[in-house]
Amino acid sequence: MQKINIVCVGKLKEKFYADAVAEYCKRLTRFAQVTVRELAEKRTIAEEGELILRELRGYVIVLAVEGKKLSSEGLAEQMRRLSDAGKEITFVIGSSCGLDDKVKAEADFLLSFSDMTFPHQLMRVILCEQVYRAFMINAGSEYHK
Repeated sequence: MQKINIVCVGKLKEKFYADAVAEYCKRLTRFAQVTVRELAEKRTIAEEGELILRELRGYVIVLAVEGKKLSSEGLAEQMRRLSDAGKEITFVIGSSCGLDDKVKAEADFLLSFSDMTFPHQLMRVILCEQVYRAFMINAGSEYHK
């Protein structure tokens, strides 16, 4: 079974965000073992970066505004290739202050969802939905229309 790790800085404070992430993680259980690792916010992004670096496993995809944009189908294809190769995938979401350059340097892939700025808590929901959508696309489901 595919292993997916989501490493993020900060806790989800709003119940509706936490409920949405929990729902997508529950849906994902038929495709993958998903682990969400919430790291403590620190005084600097360098300190947060040190915590993140300790959590990196497998193929590392870091969410960064300067990253490459993919369609949902493109993300699904990349995830299919990694799954076929038996690769564990770790997604990283930084804090509202950003990400340390050391974390970006360790990434196998920098992924941008948009040129727009989103709250990092909402980004966790968006990421979980897109990971679920990728699995559904690869399963040939009607979920992705």
